[in-house]
Amino acid sequence: MAVSGPVEPGPPAAAAAPSPAPARAPAPEDLFRPISAEDEEQQPTEIESLCMNCYRNGTTRLLLTKIPFFREIIVSSFSCEHCGWNDTEIQSAGRIQDQGVRYILTVRAQEDMNREVVKTDSATTRIPELDFEIPAFSQKGVLTTVEGLISRAVSGLEQDQPARRANEKAVAERIDKFIVKLKELKQVASPFTLIIDDPSGNSFVENPHAPQKDHALVITHYNRTLQQEEMLGLQAEAPPEEKPEEEDLRNEVLQFNTNCPECNAPAQTNMKLVKSGGAVEPLGTKITFHITDPLDLTRDVLKSETCSVEIPELEFELGMAILGGKFTTLEGLLKDIQELVTKNPFTLGDSSNPGQVEKLQEFSWKLDQILQGNMKAHFIMNDPAGNSYFQNVYAPEDDPQMKVEHYKRTFDQNEELGLNDMKTEGYETGLAPQR
Repeated sequence: MAVSGPVEPGPPAAAAAPSPAPARAPAPEDLFRPISAEDEEQQPTEIESLCMNCYRNGTTRLLLTKIPFFREIIVSSFSCEHCGWNDTEIQSAGRIQDQGVRYILTVRAQEDMNREVVKTDSATTRIPELDFEIPAFSQKGVLTTVEGLISRAVSGLEQDQPARRANEKAVAERIDKFIVKLKELKQVASPFTLIIDDPSGNSFVENPHAPQKDHALVITHYNRTLQQEEMLGLQAEAPPEEKPEEEDLRNEVLQFNTNCPECNAPAQTNMKLVKSGGAVEPLGTKITFHITDPLDLTRDVLKSETCSVEIPELEFELGMAILGGKFTTLEGLLKDIQELVTKNPFTLGDSSNPGQVEKLQEFSWKLDQILQGNMKAHFIMNDPAGNSYFQNVYAPEDDPQMKVEHYKRTFDQNEELGLNDMKTEGYETGLAPQR
């Protein structure tokens, strides 16, 4: 390695100075930092790259960041100073989630058009009122707003209109009329529905009322179909004539490489086939507990992935699959909820609306009052699968602070659990029962 400048000779017979230690590789948490306008160290990386419009060199900027509920993403932006061409997109840097997710948003006011939206390239976007659909993998992933999604759709339709007017005038006229309808949606003259269906589970629609429940937004997590697994490259399509041999894995421990869900560092998973101890119960379970004393926070809680949580005094509701399954105490679960809500940059960053920070601070203060035993509240666990548990310290007697209800699941709840299409009879012979 060449060194410029004069080099002072060392003293005779002096030992060579030890070489400096190699630079430490950046940790995964240093690569993917939470998105924040106040983080001065979070700067994009600039790379010189070829412009596909004029075939001269432009600049690509990459930003590795982390968004709660969406995990790690890579935001890229390209611009060409020669022809003025620019393009932006996002890519998910995290893993594909265990379940797909579907967001159904009813847009009723202009404020709904400003909601932040993360749409991956595997997501399908629909507006039923216009019979309009953007298929999966037809657009790149994008971090935008509801209005931005509609504007992007308008731009895509207008792109080839000059050629259509010259060659297919009738088709161009119909598309012009449809573009007018899309533009009218941005005025929100009447309510409409926006559906984002992402089998990868990595899309996101902002709840501007967080931590309160969003009555205009319905979030559903579902099990992917075989076709969706193949579309995401998770399962190769086997030839129909081939039937894979079944292996006896009951006494084997399988190992496979994966990434840590917290820091995205390489890790190894050990898996052994065991008999499941948590079948879906015939009835759903709703547990209502009245917190009246600090000792109540020490009770054991088992929250399954299918369980939702509600605290009426805080106007707070936590949906299914969020936070995953946990076995902890009531205090531990409340702290997890507080961390989840207060670290959401959509409610704290420069994209937050006036009043959101105050509302979030009020929620955090009230939750602290509950954790310190200064405020009474009701803690409700609603599990359609019936697999959640709350400790009864008076067992086998009834707990005066706790009410346990068992109920029959609705069709929609069975749909979310994948029970409506589940074959429970005749599966040994592969023959469906006669109906």
